[in-house]
Amino acid sequence: MGDSGYWELADASTNPDFGSDPRERSLDQLLAAGIVLVEKPRGPSSHQLAAWARELLGISRLGHGGTLDPFATGLLTLLCGKATRLTELTLKADKRYVGVLRFGRAVDEAELETVLAGLTGVIYNVPPLESAVKVQVRTRTIHSFRLLDTEPESRIAAFEVSSSAGTYIRTLAKDIGLLLDTRCELIELHRDRTGNFDQSMSCSMQQLADAAFLSKEHGDDSALVKLIAPVETLLSGLPAITVKDGAAAALSHGAPLARPGVVRAPKGVQEGATVLLQSIKGEAVSVARMSVDTDSLPEMKSGEVAVARAVMMETGTYPQSWSRE
Repeated sequence: MGDSGYWELADASTNPDFGSDPRERSLDQLLAAGIVLVEKPRGPSSHQLAAWARELLGISRLGHGGTLDPFATGLLTLLCGKATRLTELTLKADKRYVGVLRFGRAVDEAELETVLAGLTGVIYNVPPLESAVKVQVRTRTIHSFRLLDTEPESRIAAFEVSSSAGTYIRTLAKDIGLLLDTRCELIELHRDRTGNFDQSMSCSMQQLADAAFLSKEHGDDSALVKLIAPVETLLSGLPAITVKDGAAAALSHGAPLARPGVVRAPKGVQEGATVLLQSIKGEAVSVARMSVDTDSLPEMKSGEVAVARAVMMETGTYPQSWSRE
């Protein structure tokens, strides 16, 4: 009934007259539910950058996921239209940073590497007073913390850190200073990865402005379409359950997914897990919470499989079906 990783639960085809491959969407469709990855420069806040992008693209519904302080640079995820419903998912993604520290005294490289190694794992992390977010104590996980280079004469060191979402790197710098018994200041910070995205997939604000100009003034959408990724790109890390066209139509109205509507499901996904419900063409229908384990699906004939948390598909994309899908 399935290969090593999936349950094949139904033979189903998709109507070519409805829906579309996510890679073939128009500019309007991408602006209605798309992702723009921009390189934030030093100076403006994440909110300012989102406001500029909103004006450039001519849309009212645009947010960002994962705040960067004004002094920081790097990858910022902008969410267009219905993609703003996935802000929480974006905020929960792991992040990777490179940065530069300046010390109050010369620091031995071996000593510094020992301190960085001691700061991996689960730690308490409190935002500094100058942070762009509300101050509160919480635990965060440091997956890796490694030294890239040092300049003992200049008392500076470059590092790379991979961490769970919401980790305050400036606080880590202060912790390093306490452990070394010297002043430690974060003087440069650059985010080069967030979740499945890295900076090779991003554009500058100038590139976005130029592409928007070509679209508005010359009717050429080709450059702008290349800079806006379909919302499915953001959801690629979720377990994906494929559903029939009729089920996609019902789900677009917020209905729960019933067992007859399932075509394919990954094995081993537990009740309560967050999953992507997708059409046979690969379109995101909704992000949902599993009502049952996927390993119980082969024995089920009816009943609720998952409940929508964030509907992504526009109603009317597929025609309604009278069957209980």
